[in-house]
Amino acid sequence: MGGTGGMGDMDGIGGIGEGHGNGRHDAGARRDEAVRAAVEQGIVGPRTPIIGLLDVAGIRATAAALRTAFDQVTPPGTPVLHAFAVKATPLVPVLRLLHTCGIGAEVASPGELALARAAGIPPDRTVLDSPAKTPAELREALALGIAVNADNPQELSRIDALVASAPTASPLGLRVNPGVGRGSIEALSTATATSKFGVALLDEGARAWVVRAYLDRPWLTRLHAHSGSQGLPLELMARGVATTYELAEEINAKAGRRQIDTIDIGGGLPVDFTTDDPTPAYGTYAQLLKREVPGLLDGRYGLVTEFGRSLLAKHGTVLARVEYAKSSGGRPIAVTHAGVQVATRTVYAPELWPLRIAAYDAKGRPKTGPDVIQDIAGPACFAGDLLATNRSLPRLEQGDHVAALDTGAYYFAHHYAYNSLARPGIYGFTAGAGAGRDADAASPGREVRFAVVRSPQTLDEIVAESGGAHAAALTDGI
Repeated sequence: MGGTGGMGDMDGIGGIGEGHGNGRHDAGARRDEAVRAAVEQGIVGPRTPIIGLLDVAGIRATAAALRTAFDQVTPPGTPVLHAFAVKATPLVPVLRLLHTCGIGAEVASPGELALARAAGIPPDRTVLDSPAKTPAELREALALGIAVNADNPQELSRIDALVASAPTASPLGLRVNPGVGRGSIEALSTATATSKFGVALLDEGARAWVVRAYLDRPWLTRLHAHSGSQGLPLELMARGVATTYELAEEINAKAGRRQIDTIDIGGGLPVDFTTDDPTPAYGTYAQLLKREVPGLLDGRYGLVTEFGRSLLAKHGTVLARVEYAKSSGGRPIAVTHAGVQVATRTVYAPELWPLRIAAYDAKGRPKTGPDVIQDIAGPACFAGDLLATNRSLPRLEQGDHVAALDTGAYYFAHHYAYNSLARPGIYGFTAGAGAGRDADAASPGREVRFAVVRSPQTLDEIVAESGGAHAAALTDGI
């Protein structure tokens, strides 16, 4: 390819861009450089009209910020495992990058565990959570020494039998539902009265059952709770953690020893999708926990976190070419290749999942000119496939580009094969061999380097996934 940079593998750029940058300005400047370079190098264009971009320097900076935030509120030597929720961005190179930044993996399926293992994340830095673990999944996790949080009494009975049949090095715990209520997005609130996750502590007799379960099983040494995700206020998150901590204290007091040695507080830090700012910050949450639950962070307990969206969202961009610019009912419409297949939640629930849109011209430069109210449409064949409506942007023309910002988490995970639209390729980027060391992260004219994180899906792969090998199954096979 032409242009100023080149393609490589993720390891090839993993050591570049290690600096933490200077916040919002640097993130936006890096994104602008990457968009322009992607156009110049032909990574996005008429033949590849949609791609995903991941900011390597930004990911490194956020991982460092997470570790620093909790280091500042715990005594030296406190065991702390930050386990990335793989569901948020299930891409092996991303997991490997996070691993080099000291971040482990929280997995919730055999597929996610396979991704974590492929990324080289060791069992002792992996946590298995799921409300529907099969016997085979449990057996594999216990054989590998992966930490497991049982979801319910029936699952705990399965683990009883497995522990009795073979020794395991796995730390074992129980997930509880602290019952602190819901946030603004009900579907992502996991501490409601009727949540499908964990043992509901507010149910009659449930708390006593949990205490007895620990007293009867000296090998249960962890307690886990996760109150929810996007839309959950920090105060509600802290209340869920406090409830879990109080239960651990009660169990340890009745056991007469420190049976529970580690508390898993889950993740769920919300993301501000209106600016480039990483708010709320990990430091804000950690300091809140220090005030509200000081005993949790005094060194007596090990700590596990399971953040996902907040680690990756700000560092991803979906970039799409404007295929056509038209007008309907007097309103301009930019028809792009980014729609429901990459932004399913946004298209079906735009009031809950709005995305910021940035406009770039045909050369990948920030678009200028007077703002015009317009819609950004996707390629799928239904009227509601709109990435954004009534947006004020410089008027988009054929051959321009739109960037959906803050899409590093879940948007690359939730491909929706409507119209058999292909999964886009995803590329990590960094700028300059000295970025983060000797170069100013916002300086112009630096070399932008890309690495393939996931190759674009081919038409042959679409056919194969759609039963192509069994074309005659319904006419000749039965």
